[in-house]
Amino acid sequence: MSEQQSKTTSLANRSRAEPNQRIRGSKHAEAKVAPGLYLVAVPIGHAQDLTLRARDFLGRVDAIACEDTRVTAKLLTLHGIRAPLVPYHEHNAERMRPLLLERLRAGEVIALVSDAGTPLISDPGYRLVREAAAEGLPVTSLPGASAVLTALIVSGLPPNRFLFAGFLPPKGASRRAVLAELRPVPATLIWFETGPRLVASLGDAADILGDRPAAVARELTKLHEEVRRGSLRALARHYAAAGEPKGEIVVVAAPPLPAPVADADEVEDRLNAALQNASVREAAAMVAAATGLPRRQVYARALALKREPRGPR
Repeated sequence: MSEQQSKTTSLANRSRAEPNQRIRGSKHAEAKVAPGLYLVAVPIGHAQDLTLRARDFLGRVDAIACEDTRVTAKLLTLHGIRAPLVPYHEHNAERMRPLLLERLRAGEVIALVSDAGTPLISDPGYRLVREAAAEGLPVTSLPGASAVLTALIVSGLPPNRFLFAGFLPPKGASRRAVLAELRPVPATLIWFETGPRLVASLGDAADILGDRPAAVARELTKLHEEVRRGSLRALARHYAAAGEPKGEIVVVAAPPLPAPVADADEVEDRLNAALQNASVREAAAMVAAATGLPRRQVYARALALKREPRGPR
């Protein structure tokens, strides 16, 4: 057999053997990938939730920027993908971002992934995207799993309008201040939480937001997935009794309930009762909070009642 025949036979054998592996493991595959930054969603738990497109694409990149190389390497190994990994996380982002941008300028294909789910959700990736876009470098996405949307659609709460608040502050005073900002938002609220802080977070949410319908989604798509529904206060009592939960946690809370419209007689009765033990300003604040009416309107009525002569009734 000639040398040329030997090479041809070898190539044919390689072509027949593990064609998917050959495509995923080489950036020189037939389907040429355009240079740029690709935001690639990975599973939030179940390894088989990696999309077919992401599986085939990740083996053709020049590098994968990831939060934890050990976590990403495990996922790639499960899917038979070979690709260079570059750590990119909150502790090294300032140092690594210029290096990644330099590689993008040189025409490389860089994938950005998080440890779980869609990148940029509670990770430093958005700064890389912002700077790449500002330079006119190509940025695109390979969408897939998201803990935020998964929790929302299984919660049983209104999905048509929602606000994602990330992680709430760990300290109680700061957490309550953020919840107070979120209270009037006319949308379903979603936030990430940790096991040690879950009970306090639910309790503060019940106090500040009101005892709204809610759901706690834990370990989504994993073996011990749990979605528990109830009011915020009932959920706080459950986890206080059950003990600290483990795993990744998403809390979903319903939008604020519309405040009942109080008639003039009800407002006046409430103000008269409140004025027995409170100043005009304090009484107006209490009644405005209870009725949902504008504080200025209630204050004006409270002031008028205070000035009215009060004869026997």
